[in-house]
Amino acid sequence: MSSLPYSQRPEWNDVVPVAQDDGPNPLVPIAYSSDYRDAMDYFRAVSRTEEKSQRVLDLLADIIDMNPAHYTVWQYRQEVLFSINADLNEEIKYIDEVASEQAKNYQVWHHRQVIVDRLDDGTKELDFINAILDEDSKNYHAWSYRQWVVSRFNLWDQEFQYTDDLLVFDIRNNSAWNHRHFVLFNRPQGASQEDIKNEIEFAKKKIQQAPNNSSGWTYLHGLLEASQEPLNQIESFLNELQEKEIHSPHLYSALIDVFEQNAKNNSEPIDPQALKLCDDLATNYDVIRRNYWVYRKAQLVA
Repeated sequence: MSSLPYSQRPEWNDVVPVAQDDGPNPLVPIAYSSDYRDAMDYFRAVSRTEEKSQRVLDLLADIIDMNPAHYTVWQYRQEVLFSINADLNEEIKYIDEVASEQAKNYQVWHHRQVIVDRLDDGTKELDFINAILDEDSKNYHAWSYRQWVVSRFNLWDQEFQYTDDLLVFDIRNNSAWNHRHFVLFNRPQGASQEDIKNEIEFAKKKIQQAPNNSSGWTYLHGLLEASQEPLNQIESFLNELQEKEIHSPHLYSALIDVFEQNAKNNSEPIDPQALKLCDDLATNYDVIRRNYWVYRKAQLVA
């Protein structure tokens, strides 16, 4: 970015800048820097005349450097790129540079999606996303973009192994668990009952490593909902955890669900153990949700 204001650049002499109109009596005017105000005056001018040119791209890059979250500027940049038939591979390189400092900026990810979609080429995208996630494995925008990429370019094959690796490194990475669920149920072939059975076993092994981590339990719960087998298929697993004297609210909650389904399937009263578990959760293991467990107990005996 040149240090010379646009108002002093000879190549911009043909443009009449348009100042921001805050009305006659702005209540709390924003204290923009002089450079930003100057560049925005020229952006308003070129957008008003709908100029699409290389110099406008350079202007937009300067504004983005000062305010990377300016959605309108990003949108206009796309219009300029497509209008002048710019080299979109060069634009990808530009986004790489911006993303290195703005990895949590939604506008950057949206812009990349638009450009990659126009290029119709996702071959570089997983490597790009991996580099971002190596720095922050729970970057929401990176994961959301990853889901779009694997869907758009049919890149499902490596995703289970990728989540395997991440969960070995950090079993509590809820984003990795969520992505695994997305891949399982959204890939073209879907999830067969055999797939679900295998994933239940995968989840059980992970839960044994971190029984108080909610992510594995949430994943298991989703699998059980999709399974055609009754809920008591995990009863022996839950009992094994209990025998190891594991006091996890997630374990107790799952046991209560099993007791409830068994009672309904057998048309019999709820097992008293379920009521005791509600009491234990309310008084010892999940006190913050005491009112819920009191309510849950009342529902079980109703």
